[in-house]
Amino acid sequence: MTHARLIAVLPLLAVLSAPVRSAADEASEAVKRAEEAVALFKKTDPTIGKFFETSTGWAVFPSVAKGAFIVGGAGGKGVLFENGKAVGTTSLVQVTIGLALGGQEYAEIIFFENALALSSFRGGNFALAAQVSAVAAASGAAATAKYQQGVAVFTVAIGGLMYEASVGGQKFEFKPFETK
Repeated sequence: MTHARLIAVLPLLAVLSAPVRSAADEASEAVKRAEEAVALFKKTDPTIGKFFETSTGWAVFPSVAKGAFIVGGAGGKGVLFENGKAVGTTSLVQVTIGLALGGQEYAEIIFFENALALSSFRGGNFALAAQVSAVAAASGAAATAKYQQGVAVFTVAIGGLMYEASVGGQKFEFKPFETK
C-alpha cells in the first residue's frame, strides 16, 4: 500500500475503531443529567418537592438552548419520569415571534397533574401554548404555583442574556427506552 493510500485510509480506520456508545449508555447518561437538573431545582427551590410527591410524572430538560432576533427558537433533550421512574427520552422545540434579542440556556421541568396530561405527552399530542406560563424557580416560588391545563412548568436560568416580549409555544416528542 502506498503512503498516499495509507494516509487516505487512516481517518476511516479511526472512525471505525472509535468506541460505539450503546443505547443503554446514552439512556444512562441522559437519566444522570436529568437527575442532576432535578437536584438543581430542589436546591434552588425546596418547595418544589410537593410537585415531585403529587404529580403523575415529569419531564426534565437539563439544558434548553434559546436564541432570538425577532424570531426565536429553542431546543433541548430530556427524560420523562413516570411515578418516579425514568421511562424514555423526550425533546422539545420552541418557536417564538415578537420583540426578542439574545441567547440563553435554561433547565426546564414539566409536571403532569394526572394520567390524562401524561398520556397526552407520551402520545405526542402535547404542546405548551403561550398561555401556559413557566415559573422561574426561586426559593419559595413553587409554594404558590398551580397547575394550568394539567401541567406546571418550572425553569432555572443557567446562563446567557435575553430580552423578550414575544409569544410562541413548545412542541414535544417522546421515545420510550428500549426494553430487553
